[in-house]
Amino acid sequence: MRAPILEEMKKRILIGDGAMGTLLYSYGIDRCFEELNLSHAEEIVHVHEAYIHAGADLIQTNTYGANRVKLARYGLENDVERFNRAAVALAQKAAKEDIYVVGTIGGLRGFQKQAAPLKEIKEVFVEQASVLLDAGVDGLLLETYYDFDELREVLKIARQMTDRPIITHVSMQEPGVLMNGLPLARALSNLEDLGADIVGTNCRLGPFHMIQALKGIPLPKRAFLSAYPNSSLPDYREGKLFYENEPSYFKKYATEFRNEGVRLLGGCCGTTPIQIKAFKEGVSDLEPLQSKQPVKQQTIVIRPVVHPETTLFKKVKTGRSVFVEFDTPRHLNTSSFFKGVEALKRAGADAITMADNSLASPRISNTAMARLVKERYHLPPLIHLTCRDRNLIGLQSHLMGMDVLGLHDVLVVTGDPTKIGDFPGATSVYDVSSMQLIELIKKFNRGISYSGKSLKQPTHFRVAAAFNPNVRNLDRAIQRMKRKIACGADYFITQPVFDPERIREISEATRDIPVPIHIGIMPMTSSKNAEFLHNEVPGIRLPDSVLQRMAQAKNEDREREEGLAIARELITTAMDCFRGIYLITPMGRYQSSVELLRFIHSDARFENDGVEESGETPIQRTPFSKNGIVVGNIKNRRLENDD
Repeated sequence: MRAPILEEMKKRILIGDGAMGTLLYSYGIDRCFEELNLSHAEEIVHVHEAYIHAGADLIQTNTYGANRVKLARYGLENDVERFNRAAVALAQKAAKEDIYVVGTIGGLRGFQKQAAPLKEIKEVFVEQASVLLDAGVDGLLLETYYDFDELREVLKIARQMTDRPIITHVSMQEPGVLMNGLPLARALSNLEDLGADIVGTNCRLGPFHMIQALKGIPLPKRAFLSAYPNSSLPDYREGKLFYENEPSYFKKYATEFRNEGVRLLGGCCGTTPIQIKAFKEGVSDLEPLQSKQPVKQQTIVIRPVVHPETTLFKKVKTGRSVFVEFDTPRHLNTSSFFKGVEALKRAGADAITMADNSLASPRISNTAMARLVKERYHLPPLIHLTCRDRNLIGLQSHLMGMDVLGLHDVLVVTGDPTKIGDFPGATSVYDVSSMQLIELIKKFNRGISYSGKSLKQPTHFRVAAAFNPNVRNLDRAIQRMKRKIACGADYFITQPVFDPERIREISEATRDIPVPIHIGIMPMTSSKNAEFLHNEVPGIRLPDSVLQRMAQAKNEDREREEGLAIARELITTAMDCFRGIYLITPMGRYQSSVELLRFIHSDARFENDGVEESGETPIQRTPFSKNGIVVGNIKNRRLENDD
């Protein structure tokens, strides 16, 4: 009769199996692998048998994604129990009485942390783990957890559910450090304290980098150490991923894994029975390591979140401020743009904000133009940053570049989808949501990248977020604001509002919001413009009274004047309730914003309502309420989509 897993690991190094999906993929199967437990049961058994024949002492069930959330992608969310029970039966059939069978449960959160809330994660975990345990697995394997909070929570639940061995595997983007910046040694120690019997790491890293990470890991006090590296870095050819290496390479590294204290050694992505056989041969004559002196590794400094006081944010926080959104050109003739910037500065704009390819149409880079605006006119730029155009790699590179250029004020928005722009066939990336992007930026302010790697020094960003008050359920929109604040938003800029009463309602509803709010005001240019905004632009609704006033204007000049008159009335109400206004210049016609800026500065609530022609005289702001004001430029549109 075989000994329990943990008793056996006291005597020898156990070999785990390799990737299930890699073999199935190599057979030409590219679908829900967990469904194969029913439709192609014999093929699953053959994969298990192949790994056992290669030398695996412990195999895992084909249940990595057999949870309600992941199965829902295929419309199979109601088959959790069927797939998990079948998987255990197939693994036990292949293992007979000699091989250990552990039930695998994969992490739900990758870099899309908000893909599943913890409450839902706990529920689906209990559902899956209950079936696996009831079906008779020898233990649980919790693998590929990039989010350490998720792994901690499910481990606590698992420990309450069973006394059987629990294996916990974190996954790293960078050797030796988790995505939250936590050193691997500290993470594994924490998992041991929470009751894990075997702690280690899997996926993402090949043997070389995983060994580098393990060099700084001491032997656990009670638990055992495990490692399941990838086969190699994947190659990408003709739309498919390929992993290549020589078996001798794995045989060599098997010894090194043993020398770092590993007692359970298996494989992850790209590994096949060939690599598992090499691992088996590499440790067959070796005794488990009994003591180890870990190599001292460079410590990743996790700083507190840096709260930089940018010039612009000081104005937002301490007094009144007026921002003008003025989009960059869609062509390379920049003379009119810079002429407008100069006029807006003379009129008293506190900042120029520039959208990030608004309406999903290409414009001159707002970052490049922001740098020129700052250098030539000494005017703070507020740069819009969307989630649409850059993947996670590009976003991080872009942010580092902005920091180096000294551009530290950012407005984070989701961005309008590409299908509404000039190139509807282009890809909308959306690797992250607006909330995740805010979190990423604040992580940069702590001096660490998304992967947990040190940036060597912190960035100094202040982050504005979008708020759409033009919704039926204002309370729900405010709850979304609060979630953004929890992610790190420093202040808000609203979609344009066209109703004075709505401005008062927003003020009352946001009394408990602890950060400044900037009310968007957009002057209409014509009756057709008003009708278009009301009927075709999501997130914008105009009162009947406004539509009627614009319709009654008889010619182009009177329509423009009426649009400005309505904007002045809205500004007057906004200044009673908030300290910030976001004027939205229609179709690049900056003269409208200039006129409204002069109107704002003529108000007695600004201590200095005069602005010298040179634009060099600073304006002193008079704080009088908890919120803030901004004036901007949204070309016949709302603030870019942030739903």
